[in-house]
Amino acid sequence: MADASLHQSLNQQQSLTPQMRRSLEILQSSRMELSQMIHQAMEINPVLEEVDEEPDDSYEEIDDHDDGDDARTLNDSEDDYRERMITQNAGNTHSSDDEERRQFLYDSIVAPETLQQFLALQVQQSIVPDEIKQVAMALIGNLNERGFLDIPAEKLAEKLAIKPVVMRRALDLIQSFDPPGIGATDLRESLLLQLRRLNREDSLEYKICDQYLHDLARRHLSQIARALGTSIERITEATERIAQLDPDPGGSYCPTSNPHITPDVIIRPTREGGFEAELTNDHIPRLRISDFYKNLLAKVGSDKKALEYIRDNIRDGRSIISSISLRQETIHSIALRIIERQEPFLRHGHAKLRPMTMAEVGEDLGMHATTISRAVAGKYVLTPHGMMEMRAFFATGYQTSSGAEFSNAAVRDAIQTLINNENPAKPLSDDALTKALNQSGIEIKRRTVAKYREQLHILPSHLRKR
Repeated sequence: MADASLHQSLNQQQSLTPQMRRSLEILQSSRMELSQMIHQAMEINPVLEEVDEEPDDSYEEIDDHDDGDDARTLNDSEDDYRERMITQNAGNTHSSDDEERRQFLYDSIVAPETLQQFLALQVQQSIVPDEIKQVAMALIGNLNERGFLDIPAEKLAEKLAIKPVVMRRALDLIQSFDPPGIGATDLRESLLLQLRRLNREDSLEYKICDQYLHDLARRHLSQIARALGTSIERITEATERIAQLDPDPGGSYCPTSNPHITPDVIIRPTREGGFEAELTNDHIPRLRISDFYKNLLAKVGSDKKALEYIRDNIRDGRSIISSISLRQETIHSIALRIIERQEPFLRHGHAKLRPMTMAEVGEDLGMHATTISRAVAGKYVLTPHGMMEMRAFFATGYQTSSGAEFSNAAVRDAIQTLINNENPAKPLSDDALTKALNQSGIEIKRRTVAKYREQLHILPSHLRKR
């Protein structure tokens, strides 16, 4: 008989408390989502109340004669002060008539669901570990308007200090969602994802998308037919099936198609010649803990159930208020870092957008890069050069021979400018574009130029010739 033995092991595992999970949800939420979350919280928690007018300078102190320890703990003067500072952080004041008209306008608007909201709902419904869900939400925050990742998942994992295997599982999860083709890094990968969803991995169109997409874009059907050992007729039929796929899986959710987007932050010039960042706070209700329930706490006497009920709701309410305050402070801090780093852009436009990473900003603010990613997801900034996604300020880039820095977006703008000014009879090839950029000091490879040209939806030179 084998000897029986007991083995004891100690494993360290991190799990999110409900309060931490809600705090992350509040941080990542858009303004409209946050407004809905606040109203839902007010329906559930009776101690939360919205401040209709500017809060008073002081709260009435309650008599803590019964259960004094609990009363003092939950009515500490520092807590009251923090609540006042949170609820006083409001935007511009308006007359009651202006506010009523504006509220009527917004109540009349049915806001379309964004791509991020649609994907976030699928994440919440997925049966996967919390760690995978967190990384998946970070990926969602880094999708562009087409539903593509601007940066490969491997590089994103490195920047956010996420284990590659965790990033891979999270990316597989996102790519399994609807709409098909979401979460790809380019058009080729998106088309292949869509064909896999249709169980057409062994099809002719899959081979074309996988190996000959550039030839297909140039309509070199005969060359594709010879390479695959088939007829032009079969290639043409496969091409028609490829045309039924969606080149922009996130296009129907494109935020630029929503005319009702308003900024979370406004960056404007100051009289002194610099720039300042102001939170709009529009439609984010200002909350406080009801004085009625604070007073009631000291009057419930020996009714332990009533005491526990009120105490738990006050603590939960303060947790919500604190999370909202943290969200606003984080967004404002990020906006200030954008001003510091992107002053050339603010003065001169998109061509001067500089490289900036979430890891760098996170290090400055003492936060993890994933926290920055959540904070900027779905947030918008009104700049002197128009409305921009806050996420658009974060991109890698290039350094010229003179030491000047250009973001990927600035390089794409440079390519767009070169093509806008080209001779239509002799359009610039990718080689010519690469040479022009290199001569301007931007060291870049031809394949990268071709990638950026495709992202700009610009045809190859021989198809642009007029």
